Amino acid sequence: MVWEKAKETLQSSLSESVFSLWIEPLKVSGRTGSQLVLSCPDRYFGAYVTQNYLELITHKVIELDGAIETVAIKEDGGSAIDGSAPNQLRLPSLPEGKSMVRSLHPRYTFDDFMVGQSNILAQSACRSMSILDDSIGPCLYINSTTGLGKTHLTHAIAHQILDSQPMTRLHYLTAQQFAAEMVQNIRSNAMDNFKRKYQERCDILLVEDMQSLTGKKKTQQELNEVLDYLIKSGKRVVMTANKTPRELADIDDDFRSRMSSGLITSIHKPDLDTRCRIIMKKAAQQNINLPDVFVDYLAQYVTGDVRQIESTIIAIGARAALNNNTVNEKLIEEVVQFLTGSTKTLTARTISELVGRQFKVSLDEMQSKTRKRSVAFPRQVAMYLSRKHTEDTLADIGKVFKRDHSTVMHSIKVVSGLSRRDNSVSAQLKYLSDKVRQL
Repeated sequence: MVWEKAKETLQSSLSESVFSLWIEPLKVSGRTGSQLVLSCPDRYFGAYVTQNYLELITHKVIELDGAIETVAIKEDGGSAIDGSAPNQLRLPSLPEGKSMVRSLHPRYTFDDFMVGQSNILAQSACRSMSILDDSIGPCLYINSTTGLGKTHLTHAIAHQILDSQPMTRLHYLTAQQFAAEMVQNIRSNAMDNFKRKYQERCDILLVEDMQSLTGKKKTQQELNEVLDYLIKSGKRVVMTANKTPRELADIDDDFRSRMSSGLITSIHKPDLDTRCRIIMKKAAQQNINLPDVFVDYLAQYVTGDVRQIESTIIAIGARAALNNNTVNEKLIEEVVQFLTGSTKTLTARTISELVGRQFKVSLDEMQSKTRKRSVAFPRQVAMYLSRKHTEDTLADIGKVFKRDHSTVMHSIKVVSGLSRRDNSVSAQLKYLSDKVRQL
């Protein structure tokens, strides 16, 4: 029987829990022409399988029997299910209520999230939340400026939970949507239903853009009650904002305290190494072949958020399409100048090149492991000047010289000490600083 053989191949492609929960209960109901019909326990079950596994099932069945062109899922004794599942019946173990999720970006998953020093704690905490791990507690608050991955991580949590634990009642929305829904329920005298939805019929709550609640006292009060109920009930809460709870203006003290009751973590701009990996990833997604030298150049000059990096790659692809799909140095420089306003942005690399010319030492030599003073001192000076004249982090500066941030800190300390004790070193630093300002 084709379905029994198909189940064997599906078992090797899916986890044991997914196979036993969603594939094993399916039975052959019949075959009409080129369509194989499978029956399932109820409409909820069929809607979930249709949405998440029907494409894979169809592919496996067609591989085994070329005469079959489509596979349909239907409820026992009912009609085929199209995935919308109106008036769904619940499985016996399904608690009352269902997930309420904003539209999820298909690529905003943990696999597609670039992890670096700037976001590793936030990413790790979100992974723990997605598997309902107790290690970080029931409440997580993530803050960052726009374009650094808050939404990506919240989407990733939702993807992971809905894929691996579909019975979990997950509510994902913005704080503004929560406020609008609350007002609507107040006007329709349905606040009891509203409270039950977010307190009793929710296992994990994801709320974005908490900063939009500043000044909205009634919404703060209502959401505070929800947070208090969920946290005390052992449920999970994830919040995001562009500032820490302490920095949010016009927020009730009790609400601020509730938001601060769990782990608070920030996402910063990606460091040099992470920017390189993001550029390579985005270029691959756009089918753009970027040599390493161009990747390094872009990582040095495009130092903004992930969206700026993505815009840069899209612009490169668009211009390359008008240039016989050729990516050259001139094209890269033009795109960077257009998006950042200058090709001469001051970076640790440009400073190191200036220092290298002054001391007649190449960047490769400064990146080497040699401790010869003729190389080590220019390296230390370049690190010192980079820290003084750029906004690059210690980690960013260290990447240029293939060192870690502790080496950069030590170099800055050494050069600072020499400049105070040795007039010739102080004069050299002043001369080089003037040269840096002219770049």
